Amino acid sequence: MTTRRNFLKTGGLSLAGLMVGQNSFARMAEKAGSGLTGDASAMQYVCKRPAPEKRQFTSDAVEKAIATTKAKLKDPKLAWMFENCFPNTLDTTCEHKMVNGKPDTFVLTGDIHAMWLRDSSAQVFPHIQFANDDPKVKTMLAGVINRQTWCINIDPYANGFNEGPTGSEWESDFTDMKKELHERKWEIDSLCYPIRLAYHFWKTTGDTSPFDADWDKAMKTVYKTFIEQQRKDDLGPYKFRRKTDRQGDTLLNDGWGSPVKPVGLIVSSFRPSDDATLFGFLIPSNLFAITSLRQLAEMMREIKRDNDFARKCDSLADEVQAAVDKYGVVEHPEYGKVYAFEVDGFHNHVFMDDANVPSLLALPYLGCVDMNDPIYQNTRRLVLSDSNPYFFQGKAGEGIGGPHIGFGYIWPMSIIMRCNTTNDNDEIRKCVKMLRDTDADTGFMHESFYKDDPAKFTRSWFAWVNTLFGEMIYRLVKEGKVDILNNLG
Repeated sequence: MTTRRNFLKTGGLSLAGLMVGQNSFARMAEKAGSGLTGDASAMQYVCKRPAPEKRQFTSDAVEKAIATTKAKLKDPKLAWMFENCFPNTLDTTCEHKMVNGKPDTFVLTGDIHAMWLRDSSAQVFPHIQFANDDPKVKTMLAGVINRQTWCINIDPYANGFNEGPTGSEWESDFTDMKKELHERKWEIDSLCYPIRLAYHFWKTTGDTSPFDADWDKAMKTVYKTFIEQQRKDDLGPYKFRRKTDRQGDTLLNDGWGSPVKPVGLIVSSFRPSDDATLFGFLIPSNLFAITSLRQLAEMMREIKRDNDFARKCDSLADEVQAAVDKYGVVEHPEYGKVYAFEVDGFHNHVFMDDANVPSLLALPYLGCVDMNDPIYQNTRRLVLSDSNPYFFQGKAGEGIGGPHIGFGYIWPMSIIMRCNTTNDNDEIRKCVKMLRDTDADTGFMHESFYKDDPAKFTRSWFAWVNTLFGEMIYRLVKEGKVDILNNLG
């Protein structure tokens, strides 16, 4: 394994996958050549969740939501996939306990025993809506916030963390590694996602118990890190190199990355895919930072009564927004004004999108832009066309991938985000049908599948995308889109 998301490229069942509902996977393996389809009998769809006594975390409120939603889904395969996917994070990756009298929740990404700030936030985010109905859920979420606070205070430049000071396979990287770190790739979104989780937890529950002195220190560190990576005075303290045969796993220029002109944007050395950026100013992540800074400002004013720091957060958000407007919005010869994917402040830019969130496609999902914004709509048309070099179309489906896996591999995450950013019923139906039909009859989402053959997929246990799929289906049911889900064709 050379990187966390290049784990498996196979149509078979990996050891990691077998860890999730072992008996069910074995039963499905016996049917590997049966060619199950969405029209198959419901008798073929055996629940793949671990046995109740083997689940990492359970919630009565979540179980009720699963049962209620599943009962409304008349498509047997879709209902089966929802039941498998929606609780996958809770069932298999959520290690919750009390430490020094405080809740602590370590959330695995799936097939790697490490916690990514991004993935962990996204994996538990859909369960915030159950926090007021189940005190266990609220405590578990508070534990994630506490754990992320600990992580940021260890090192704000790291993306993945161990449960303790155990070291990792990446200890030989040429950067300031600590034993608590699994990987140290600087990605803006790694600091945005914990703010998103904390903000929506607070707005939903009103609970301020996780926002103690340690959290305050972590949030001040987030601001300091963003300022450092504007690189106005110098290159900042972060650099990274790795001995690798993958170009996207290391940074050029002795670990500093591509040159940037200090124009107010924030450098992200790596993308949410954990791949190195071509140009340091990653626009979707800068837009995410703007949203996160405004949320942090509100929390600092209302919870901590720290108006001075709140003003600093708002001021930085204003500065980054102005820089995005000036350098990140570019005239495309076919689509008009669009968001570039990456820029460098020297007016160099790249037109593309990557499936990992934050992406240009997913901006409305994260609350960064309005779905009907003209620049976003132009951008959306671009990234869902052959003008995006990582938009792939094949016999099995169409969607966005990225260089992390390579040509021809579509990420279900991009299809989910396409569904999450449209009100067009036909487009919603198209997306859900593609997702239903490209699981390789495993009952779960994958990191990616080959455009002409979904049996060729990567990562059989990827909790983030399973959760996103479940969240999407649950939302569509709540919004009254059941007729669409029950008539996919």
